[in-house]
Amino acid sequence: MTVGDTPRAGRKEWLGLAVLSLPTLLVALDVFVLLLALPHLAVDLHADSTQQLWIMDIYGFMVVGFLVTMGTLGDRIGRRKLLLIGAAAFGAASVLAAFSTSPAMLITARVALGIAGATLTPSTLALISSLFKDPKQRAMAISLWASLFPLGAIIGPIIGGVMLEHFWWGSVFLLGVPAMALLLVAGPKLLPEFRNEDAGRLDPLSVVLTLGSSVPVIYGVKELARNGWQPVPVIALVVGLALGVAFVRRQRSLSEPLLDVGLFAHSRFSAALVGMLANSVVGGTVMLLMTQYFQSVQGLSPLRAALGLMPSMVLATIGFMVTPILARRIRPAYVVGGGLVGVVAVLLVFANMGTGSGTAVLIVGFALFSFFGTPVVALGTNLIVEVVPPEKAGSAGSMSQMGNEFGAALGVATLGTLGLAVYRNEIAEQVPAGIPAAAADAVRDSAAGASGAAAGLPDKLAATLSDPVREAFTAGLHSVTAVGAVLIAAAGIAFVLLLKHVPPIGQAETGAAPDEETAPDEGAASPGNDAAVQPATASDRP
Repeated sequence: MTVGDTPRAGRKEWLGLAVLSLPTLLVALDVFVLLLALPHLAVDLHADSTQQLWIMDIYGFMVVGFLVTMGTLGDRIGRRKLLLIGAAAFGAASVLAAFSTSPAMLITARVALGIAGATLTPSTLALISSLFKDPKQRAMAISLWASLFPLGAIIGPIIGGVMLEHFWWGSVFLLGVPAMALLLVAGPKLLPEFRNEDAGRLDPLSVVLTLGSSVPVIYGVKELARNGWQPVPVIALVVGLALGVAFVRRQRSLSEPLLDVGLFAHSRFSAALVGMLANSVVGGTVMLLMTQYFQSVQGLSPLRAALGLMPSMVLATIGFMVTPILARRIRPAYVVGGGLVGVVAVLLVFANMGTGSGTAVLIVGFALFSFFGTPVVALGTNLIVEVVPPEKAGSAGSMSQMGNEFGAALGVATLGTLGLAVYRNEIAEQVPAGIPAAAADAVRDSAAGASGAAAGLPDKLAATLSDPVREAFTAGLHSVTAVGAVLIAAAGIAFVLLLKHVPPIGQAETGAAPDEETAPDEGAASPGNDAAVQPATASDRP
């Protein structure tokens, strides 16, 4: 079926999107179900604190470290082929993790899961661009795909909590096995193959440099957020940044680079990436603080805390469905800008909420935050994919996910550290008299420490901690959300100014921004330019 010269997707393509949703949801679920399983597996495997940290972190390190490589590899060997290889590896590693008998075995399985997970997201996003040629349908498909990340973040703890109540800790890893099996069976029938026939060989040194730059940076950011300024994470951060500079220089010198860094000169690519980065920096930190508030300050169970996030899942899902429809009538810059105005308004409410507001303000506020934040994710991802030629869609998809992964870690390291510093400053002189020294130190360290300390105190003494901890934590939340509002406002203004010329989805573009006239690839797709988004091998391009 075609409209004009653009073929429209039918039932097969939408079924293909459903199949592609499986690995995306599973990757999003993985981290969050492990949060609940960690205490159980730590006891069963006798894992010490260092081993527990590596069990948690190594997956994210591997995903970030291999995203760019896997995105480009899919463009070279075939996106469907790489996706199926990754799905098989993810399923096998899941079984290995589920039946691990030692911390070392589980860490090894998590390494394999991370590498396999890095193949899934960029391949999935690139295949969506191959399945859906019509700009309006593609925008809707990408929006639905993007909605799976917040969905996984919210239902992960719920599913994990239910499974851990009835099965052993390894059962949470087996969630991915049936989904990957279905992908392996249905993928070859429903998904098209696409590869760049003229792509050169992968540059091994570039692969080493991307791994050597991204992993130390993420490690440094996480450790600085967790333990404050210490020599090892600072050195790791410096080394990672230095290798990142070397990576960029090498890409500029290669005829077939691992990553086309010239894309960053394109206003659509850069503005979308910055907008998504700002949203993940602020959104990830606010969600972390909310879950801490629910559990450490209000004393809710992990399952009840996860249920408190359910309204945000519902509104985010609605937002992802509505966004591409609005963007057919209104310029994407204004849809995103309007959404970010709503995000800023919510953050300002959080920045001024009283200590007695309770959980209701946070639950309703974060639900609205999720709704208003969906346009920058949905349309930003669409712009990133459309701005590159078809043979580089895998590489662009990896950059989109890299922004989300790095943004979350950066947010915890910066805004999260700010919130903790304000909490410690506020609580320092407010610890009630009569609290044992060890418990008082725990209270001054963090809200989670205060919750643990209160559990070991007599009820009357523990009750005296409630108000000071709530006031100190709320003060930290005020600071984080106030700074977050400034960041989101700046990102929103930049997005609108840089992309206000982009027409509604599916409409012809009458002009281009000055920098786009000399974009890295004149055949790069643009919203509304139907001819630019036709699938083609490199040999078909001029």
